[in-house]
Amino acid sequence: MQYLELKTQLKDFPVFSIKDIEKVDLSFHKQRLSEWQKKDYVKKIRQGFYIFSDLQINEKILFTIANRIYEPSYISLEMALSIYGIIPEAVYGVTSVTSQNTKKIQTPVGDFIYRHTQPDLMFGYELREHDGHHYQVAELEKAILDYLYFNSKMSDTESFEGMRFNVSELKEKLNIEKFNKYLEAFHSKALVRRAKKFLTYINKHA
Repeated sequence: MQYLELKTQLKDFPVFSIKDIEKVDLSFHKQRLSEWQKKDYVKKIRQGFYIFSDLQINEKILFTIANRIYEPSYISLEMALSIYGIIPEAVYGVTSVTSQNTKKIQTPVGDFIYRHTQPDLMFGYELREHDGHHYQVAELEKAILDYLYFNSKMSDTESFEGMRFNVSELKEKLNIEKFNKYLEAFHSKALVRRAKKFLTYINKHA
């Protein structure tokens, strides 16, 4: 298979794997990928995953890549809070939650950070679409709980203020009923205590 033919076949794939290539060409030789990398036709993202070099990288494309190169996973934690306008600072790396091992993957297009959680806590995310590409991102309520779950020191006014939460956005967007429902699913008394302190904090800072 020639490069242009492959590009046409995989035009809807922001990131593709060797298995994706083999689905459209069973006789494909992996050596071709090495040749195309030298010609700067494709870039290796991580072992077994590639993008076309002329792919226009934007935030949504990075989210799609994050989901794909380490499955199952969904965008959460600082990145999700930034998406919802809950924290003001730019986030270093695309942060995700996964049922696989905690991992940091450094790539030519950015860093991808994954935090391990139990398989039964892989819920509370939605599928979004952008320009025909899809990615999974935590709902606001789950993103907050994921953050509190992984950051046990976030338990007092000083630590909450340090995050510079946009309290007005939180009060407008946060579904308390859903928040409490998701909180119960963690079965963590420590998280319940932190979550209650968090709710008290945002209620006092209207």
